[in-house]
Amino acid sequence: MAKNNNNNRNMSLEEAGQKGGNKTARNHDQEFYEEIGQKGGKATSRNQDKEFYQDIGQKGGETTADTHDKEFYEDIGQKGGETTADTHDQDFYEDIGQKGGKATSRSHDKEFYQDIGQKGGNERARQSNNNNNNS
Repeated sequence: MAKNNNNNRNMSLEEAGQKGGNKTARNHDQEFYEEIGQKGGKATSRNQDKEFYQDIGQKGGETTADTHDKEFYEDIGQKGGETTADTHDQDFYEDIGQKGGKATSRSHDKEFYQDIGQKGGNERARQSNNNNNNS
């Protein structure tokens, strides 16, 4: 164990790590951390498979869900939507819409489309009745 000069007792690994981390933070800037983070990310991607990333993504999602409320997700969804809209054109949305439609058609049957068609028709009728009643 490392010697703690403050009171001549041995430091725990946690205390030694914190002391080293604090010293590193004082001696390096944001660019240093970005660089080592990028190197670590590249090394991890070489050594891990898709399942690893799915697992840590799920764990992170569960932790985030446990510590954040609906408003948090609305805010980040809004920000993500605005960023996507600012950086993509109509062709992008047509492309992802087509991909989504194909994926949906592969995973759903005729009954699914009948059901959503019925719901859409009912909603249109409700909106039309509301507009007629407000006139």
